Amino acid sequence: MDEEALAELAEELRQSIGELVRAVRVVDTMPAGEAAALGFLDRDGPLTTSDLAHRRRVTHQSAAKSVRELVDAGLVRPEPHPTDGRKQLLHLTDTGRTRLRLERARRSRALTTALQDTFTPEEQGQLHDCVALLSRLTARLTGG
Repeated sequence: MDEEALAELAEELRQSIGELVRAVRVVDTMPAGEAAALGFLDRDGPLTTSDLAHRRRVTHQSAAKSVRELVDAGLVRPEPHPTDGRKQLLHLTDTGRTRLRLERARRSRALTTALQDTFTPEEQGQLHDCVALLSRLTARLTGG
């Protein structure tokens, strides 16, 4: 594939995946930033507000606002940082973990229904094969 065609593919992929993510989030019952914070805490364990801001690629102020709302809702609990008294480590509570599971299940059901209603079994197989490629691409972009 030449460079121009590859650039077109990159743009089409960016637009398509962005639209897919936005479409799936329509079923969310909590703000995207809060759901993202819960997801990072679930995957990565306790983090500081600064860690969350960095992972979400938002300002510290934006992350702090989400954290306050999550703490107020009982989804996250802060604890003093073990080595830096100025910081707090944020832990996902059992309530937060349950809420995150419900959000993820809601998204999954919406996507499952769309896959069933939109694609033939053969097309579903093609999409299945693409997941590994998309995961590899994501890992390359995130340094993971």
